[in-house]
Amino acid sequence: MKSKTELFRDAPVLRAVLSLALPSIAGQVILVIYNIADTLFVSFSGSDEMITAVTVCMPAFMFLSAISNLFGVGGASVISRALGANLREKAKQVSAFAIWGCISVTALYCLSARLFLHRFVDLLGGSAPIVHENACAYLKAAVVAGGLGAALSTLMSHLLRAEGYSIHASVGIAIGGILNICLDPLFMFVILKPGNEALGAAVATALSNYVALGYYGVLLHRKKDKIVISLSPCKEMVESGIPKAVFLVGIPACLMTLCENISYAVLEKLMVSAGTAAQAGVGVAKKVNMLAHCIVRGMSQGVLPLIGYNYSSGNRRRMRKIITCSGTISVGLSLFCMAICLLFAKPLIGIFIRPTALSHQYGVSFLKILCIGAPFSAFAYTVISFFQATGQGIKSLVLALLRKGILDIPLMFLLHSIYPVFGIVWATPLADFICCITAASLFFRWIALHGHGEKAPKSFEHF
Repeated sequence: MKSKTELFRDAPVLRAVLSLALPSIAGQVILVIYNIADTLFVSFSGSDEMITAVTVCMPAFMFLSAISNLFGVGGASVISRALGANLREKAKQVSAFAIWGCISVTALYCLSARLFLHRFVDLLGGSAPIVHENACAYLKAAVVAGGLGAALSTLMSHLLRAEGYSIHASVGIAIGGILNICLDPLFMFVILKPGNEALGAAVATALSNYVALGYYGVLLHRKKDKIVISLSPCKEMVESGIPKAVFLVGIPACLMTLCENISYAVLEKLMVSAGTAAQAGVGVAKKVNMLAHCIVRGMSQGVLPLIGYNYSSGNRRRMRKIITCSGTISVGLSLFCMAICLLFAKPLIGIFIRPTALSHQYGVSFLKILCIGAPFSAFAYTVISFFQATGQGIKSLVLALLRKGILDIPLMFLLHSIYPVFGIVWATPLADFICCITAASLFFRWIALHGHGEKAPKSFEHF
């Protein structure tokens, strides 16, 4: 614990940022790789319908991330600030609330997904008969059966990072991702009969997440005397303002992920009118474009505890340096990813879709449009993460809804009427740009008013 405290409080800023962020980024990159691997292996079937089935299920699967972010990002923020104020017992109570809250909400969601399965798939844009059948099979395995493993493994990675165990958090993610890549071809092409590739991908995902969760369980048992994460429920975990503090940060994080899913679902629904080729093309383009976003997400998740710790300990000067360092790296890497996507769009899409297919042409055009928003999204995400780390739920909520929901969905409908098909996709980078401008305004104003001097919150209730 002494070494973790020194890392948060005294280590050179760049070293502290990289120590916490690099494992987190690596974990997020592995997540994207295994998501891409799912699409790649499914594409070997040569069926646009099969690719579309997996694509339309992504919002439903990613809703599990919204749940884990509700309790994980919120819990990690409060835990890191509690540790910065030397309130270890309070941090332990927060972790128990986050774990049991996540279990309860995830179980309810999985049950609802099973009860309304067919209606759910149609709502997501999987109404075509072949797409619908395979999408239902994917949802039953990945969400209904595998939902608890997916949500809880992500939650544990958030909570471990809050204490500085970024490497351990990322090892769990890596175990799940690498195992998924290994199991995909086994279930798709060996164990299950041809025509069940989507189901095979889902079963591989579910099993991999439960193995990752098992790793975290063993880790918690071995380090139970060193870390504050606790599975023991207690009445204090729902008292002393803990739920309010967690939800103040967690709800914006949850809504941001939820609105991303709604946004993608709307995009898929609008793209139905353009045909299966366009749906498959945009699905693959989104997967490829995820790399820049996962780097930014990994950076923000890695440094969130570092920002929260120094905010609650009163070291605003170090806090500002951390934000500047992490934000510069995020935007720089996003610009690099944007350049790669613009220059090599054809071969990148060609990995998943044969170059002669109409869906390949759509995918190339869509990727070039989507990647333009990466640097704007990177800056906005950095600011959102800062407000999450410092417990400023309203500001992070405003930016989260601007990034996905308030701006891009109306823009999709508007631009679709002006510029059919491609206008739908242009809504994403335009929304990212507007959100970036708004984020800069809110951030620099807060720094000018509150970002200087040495001032710690007076008590837990002021977190």
